[in-house]
Amino acid sequence: MESRNFFALILGVSSGFGKATAHELARKGYGIYGVHLDMGSGKKQAEEFAEELRSFGVKVKFFNANAADDNVRESIIQEIKEDFKEEVKPMLRVLLHSLAFGSIRPFFSENHEEMINKKQVEMTLDVMANSLLYWTQDLFKNNLLAKTCRIFALTSIGSQRAMVNYGAVSAAKAAIEAYIRQIAVELAPYHITANSIMAGLTDTPAARKIPGFEGMLAHAKQHNPFDRNTLPEDVAQAISLLADEKFYWINGQTIGVDGGENILNFIG
Repeated sequence: MESRNFFALILGVSSGFGKATAHELARKGYGIYGVHLDMGSGKKQAEEFAEELRSFGVKVKFFNANAADDNVRESIIQEIKEDFKEEVKPMLRVLLHSLAFGSIRPFFSENHEEMINKKQVEMTLDVMANSLLYWTQDLFKNNLLAKTCRIFALTSIGSQRAMVNYGAVSAAKAAIEAYIRQIAVELAPYHITANSIMAGLTDTPAARKIPGFEGMLAHAKQHNPFDRNTLPEDVAQAISLLADEKFYWINGQTIGVDGGENILNFIG
């Protein structure tokens, strides 16, 4: 078990990669701070998940709020700071950005109402990319990032390839990879690392909103040497491994966690 004074802050904790990573890190003894935005049954499921994590004997605190909101960010960070005053040598060892809320719309359409607009583009980039920088900056300013903190951001092959209606999200993924590289360089003197995790195509609630997703899943499975799709748990296990302080020399990278999905060009 890891020290119970290790904590992780997970942005997007209630589903997909964030949820799987929270489970894996809690199992290893990390306390979990999680931010999510859910209503109705989703809110209840998030509360039940928090209770499940507490069964590992760790401290768990979820915030049902918009992680991209400046006031929300400031409030949560101050609450963490106050909590840490009651802990014995607490360490925020992992920051995971797994926010997946963006506009899936075309850049161009003969029906102009269908075209993505400025507000939607800015929202997508703010939630899915810019928020990583703002959270990292504010955690740094409040001296909450441990000396061996590991920062991770979820990206996808969409940062490099065009897909139907995926343009704004694609731009956000490319941006978050750029942010990770710069964060990695500027925080290295503090022994903090940052890496992007490029997951293979995974069946998550956010991904199901992509047009033609079922066909994409089938295609990805066909192109995967392991003949299956990536699971959130695959990614969580990779993040858990990379969070170890021994792996500090892996820094500023975009790391594929896909079973080899993106290296196979031809099927024999």
